[in-house]
Amino acid sequence: MTEKTKSGPKVGQTSGAVRQKRFTDAFKAEAVRLVKTSGRPLRAVAEDLGVGLSTLGKWVGFEREADLLSGPHPDVTKELARLRKENEILRQERDLLKKAAAFFAKETMK
Repeated sequence: MTEKTKSGPKVGQTSGAVRQKRFTDAFKAEAVRLVKTSGRPLRAVAEDLGVGLSTLGKWVGFEREADLLSGPHPDVTKELARLRKENEILRQERDLLKKAAAFFAKETMK
C-alpha cells in the first residue's frame, strides 16, 4: 500500500497568502518619468524595474489624470482636456444625485 503525501504548490501557483510589494512615492514618480522620457515601451520599463505591467500603467494613468486636473495650463489642448474631464466628473456626480433624490422621494411616498 502506498502512502499519499501532500505536495506543495506546483510551478506557477502560490501557497495562499500573496505578499504585495510596497513602493515609495519617489520610486513611482521616477518610474513614470522613465516611461515618459525614455521612449521605451511600458512593458520594457516595467520588466526592468521589477514592477507589474498593469501597476506601472496605473501609475502613469494616475499621473496623467493628476496633471490634467491640476488647474489651468498654458497649453490650450491640455486645458481643454482638463475641462472636459472635469465636466465628465461633474455630470457623473449630477446623475448620481438625481438618482439618489428619486430613490429617496420614492421611499418617502410609501
